[in-house]
Amino acid sequence: MQELSSRTSRFTDSVIRRMTRICMQHDAINLSQGFPDFDPPRVIEDRLAEVAYKGPHQYAITWGAPNFRAALAAKQSPRMGLDIDPETQIVVTCGSTEAMMCSVMTVTNPGDRVVIFTPFYENYGADTILCGAEPTYVELHAPTFTFDEAELERACARPGTKALILCNPSNPCGHVFTRSELEFIAKLAQKYDLWVITDEVYEHIVYAPHEHIYFASLPGMAERTLSCSSLSKTYSMTGWRLGYVIAPAEVIDRARKVHDFLTVGAAAPLMEAAVAGLTLPQSYYDEMAAMYTRKRDLFCDGLRDLGFSFTEPEGAYYVMADVSELGYADDYDCAVDLIRKVGVGTVPCSCFYDKPEHRFVRFHFAKSDEVLKSALDRLDGWREKMRA
Repeated sequence: MQELSSRTSRFTDSVIRRMTRICMQHDAINLSQGFPDFDPPRVIEDRLAEVAYKGPHQYAITWGAPNFRAALAAKQSPRMGLDIDPETQIVVTCGSTEAMMCSVMTVTNPGDRVVIFTPFYENYGADTILCGAEPTYVELHAPTFTFDEAELERACARPGTKALILCNPSNPCGHVFTRSELEFIAKLAQKYDLWVITDEVYEHIVYAPHEHIYFASLPGMAERTLSCSSLSKTYSMTGWRLGYVIAPAEVIDRARKVHDFLTVGAAAPLMEAAVAGLTLPQSYYDEMAAMYTRKRDLFCDGLRDLGFSFTEPEGAYYVMADVSELGYADDYDCAVDLIRKVGVGTVPCSCFYDKPEHRFVRFHFAKSDEVLKSALDRLDGWREKMRA
């Protein structure tokens, strides 16, 4: 038998998805993998029902159906402050997961370095390694989850550094980068000639007074930014796997070639149905933000009442809670006990760090109010027992 690739031995399977599988085994409330338990907007569902009978059912253009790209450009252009050409500046991907992988493959070569903020969404390190590049991690320091400017510049200045990955709003910590933070990153990108690959899937889930600023909208950044996002979180359709990359035409030309050989293309009938979501009015996004604000407050107030220590998220729908006082030396053991003994799924946050860090578990609150209250009730009795 031939020897397996050494590249894949440098990381394990997704801990997030593993926690979901354990939740299913124990019939636990899944606050680990970040998918909502409510449906997409009715207008999208109705359109999907029509498409089921009328099509399209065959391949779309590899880089995305024309009407989907046109609707996406019309939605994103005013928000990003750009005049996005749907014919040359967009590639539609199979979720933001592929969008990120496609982007890293487009702008890096084996041996290059990629700067990644930590804690990070676990795919970023794996994407970098699979591309043959080397990650350089820069810490977002708890409890504010802000970075040290000198530390970031040292990372960007390392020989061979080609790109920086920016998740904003950040998963898992919920930090929304301020304009001054983004401007400092932009200054370094120009100084050290870096590409910036953004993951902005939570662009519409931001809590006042914080605001999401698209990195590509900053002066001089449109030409060196690959903006990745998806429809998954915004429209509660994580299973549809519709993502995209927006970038300058010459970058997208290369990214389309990478995408073509990775997955060929996104699902044609789902793109057709999703156009109905891309044309929703601003009131939809305002109402969604208000809904998530209420859910954040409900869940965080509950954790606070139970005595948990955490940083209230500024965006996205995750909370990193400190469980260090509960007597566990390993956050993974704590997360598994929460599932098996309490019936609540979390993610051990050590999978989001490049160095040993076992203080935190991550909850998500994209669930119905009833489910969140039930999870808090289950946590109540367990935490008191552990503290005793």
